[in-house]
Amino acid sequence: MKASNNLIMVSRKKRFDVWDVIINIFVAMTSLACLLPLVHTLAKSLSADAYVLANKVMLWPLGFTFEAYGKVLSDSSILRSLYVSVVVTIAFTILGMIITICAAYPLSRKQLKGRTAITFIFLMTLYFSGGIIPEYMLINELGLLDTIWSLILPQAFSAFNFLIMRSAIASSIPVSLEESARIDGAGHFRILFNIVLPLSKPIIATLALFYAVGRWIAYQDAMFYIKQNTEMRPLQLKLYYMVIEASESFQLEATMVQVTNPDVLKAACVIFATVPIVCIYPFIQKYFVNGVMLGAVKE
Repeated sequence: MKASNNLIMVSRKKRFDVWDVIINIFVAMTSLACLLPLVHTLAKSLSADAYVLANKVMLWPLGFTFEAYGKVLSDSSILRSLYVSVVVTIAFTILGMIITICAAYPLSRKQLKGRTAITFIFLMTLYFSGGIIPEYMLINELGLLDTIWSLILPQAFSAFNFLIMRSAIASSIPVSLEESARIDGAGHFRILFNIVLPLSKPIIATLALFYAVGRWIAYQDAMFYIKQNTEMRPLQLKLYYMVIEASESFQLEATMVQVTNPDVLKAACVIFATVPIVCIYPFIQKYFVNGVMLGAVKE
């Protein structure tokens, strides 16, 4: 009996090892495909101009120097753009989560009449939109051009995030728990703050990350709405204007900087913009994984 059990364990081990190797190789290759471009950009940002100009920098910096980062940090417009991006991202994430939660919770309850029709209206916005020109005209009519609110209000609600939040609440918060709280005298707001939100921390963290990353990397709306007031340009728009510069004379708004190869400064700006998200992600990784799995559960 013992020998047969050992034989079964050995056969299972051999069978599973093949798939483990295949899966590990696939995961390793996918991880490298995501990581190597960032490592290459980091190496360029820390390399001397001559090595980058000669295309000798691959995954390790040559002529190690922090000169590019010194030029970035010495430009007051870069720091101003970083401040604008941080403020806009925080305000956008908070407002987006408030709207999403306030819409998802009532529409996840079956006792709400017309919830299917309202959800369908939200769903239609995923397939159809008013277009860029009507949206620009609306922002102009509201007097939001060249203001920080033009970067916060238009995209503050995401129908996709709403559907994930609604599905997560409907599948993870039992109706019996809500009914027992209502018997004890709890109202809708107390149920929301004392029951729904504490039990929805994983999905809240996940959607907050979606909102924050989506706002942090966006620049197209800022390119449309921020024209005259250059102090309101977010960091990504600032990087955009730097990237499109093709000449060897690379001009910053505060000072004129002559560089041999502007790619070094571009790489430093990309790393400078990526570091905040990279630093925040490890602290919410646990909630992010749980939230993705929770949002995938259907009723």
